[in-house]
Amino acid sequence: SVEYGSASLLQVATRSQLSSFTDLKSFEVVHMVRDLARKEGSTMLSQLAQRVASAMHSRDPFAKIKGLISDMIAKMEEEKAADATKKDYCDKELSESTAKKAEKTAEIEKLSTQIDKSASRSAQLKEEVSQLQNELSALASAQASMDQIRSQEHEAFVKNKADLDQGLEGIKTALKVLNEYYASKDKAHTAASGASSGIIGLLEVCESDFAKSSAEIASAEETAAADHERETKENDVERVAKEKDVEYKGKESATLDKTVSEVTSDRSGVQAQLDAVLEYLSKIEEECIAKAETYVDRTAHRESEIAGLKEALQVLESETAFVQRRASHRKGALRGHILSSTV
Repeated sequence: SVEYGSASLLQVATRSQLSSFTDLKSFEVVHMVRDLARKEGSTMLSQLAQRVASAMHSRDPFAKIKGLISDMIAKMEEEKAADATKKDYCDKELSESTAKKAEKTAEIEKLSTQIDKSASRSAQLKEEVSQLQNELSALASAQASMDQIRSQEHEAFVKNKADLDQGLEGIKTALKVLNEYYASKDKAHTAASGASSGIIGLLEVCESDFAKSSAEIASAEETAAADHERETKENDVERVAKEKDVEYKGKESATLDKTVSEVTSDRSGVQAQLDAVLEYLSKIEEECIAKAETYVDRTAHRESEIAGLKEALQVLESETAFVQRRASHRKGALRGHILSSTV
């Protein structure tokens, strides 16, 4: 019974000493966690400090507090690892999406340049075709006017030539009659030979003038006809060349218009792809970049929090070992004292 009473006394003394020491160290850990929460601005650590304070009144506060802190460290390390994984994901998606954006933007710029170049060339060709058609119209009008003038000139020539030829024939007939008349041996005719020579001379001058005029208008007609034929051939050559230009330029313009249509369709497809990339990139940027705290800041805070908790945990572990050694020593000393007293 003495031994039993001594043991009870030992347990009570030891429990009393340990309780006051545990409370002191528990308070120290609570303050460490609270200070860490204020320093890092962490709501999660503030809540942990409250749970640690509540655990001080548990049956085994050191074990309870140690468990709470260890669990929080494990949770933070998991979140840190998840954050690192998320960063790798974000870096990859941002890099690939940004590269796709640059690629599609460059492709659209290239297609736009091709469209602008083809459209500009097509417009230039259409303008040239329009100019050529105006020139062909003017050429046709000039040829028609020239043909009309030539026709009028030829009609005038035919009429004038006929008149001259008829007059010339009349003069020749008159000269023939007069020459035959005055060549006879009739004395009356011989007496009038002086007057006849004047008439015949006048008719001969008229004959010469008519013949000269006929030759001149014939020569003029021939020259005019040759000029008209030459100019008509030159106009034909020019017309054919311009018509070929119209044909080739029209075909080229049509081909360019088709190219513009096809490339515009291609650009619309690429633009749709770019829009999708931009939409996804916006979401990724919002998810990975548009945050108040960057990954570097979060990592720094998390590492500081984990280090602080580990420090608090180290205090608990070292003090737990110390308390256990001290309790064991006091327990042995007290037992020896009680046993010596009983003897």
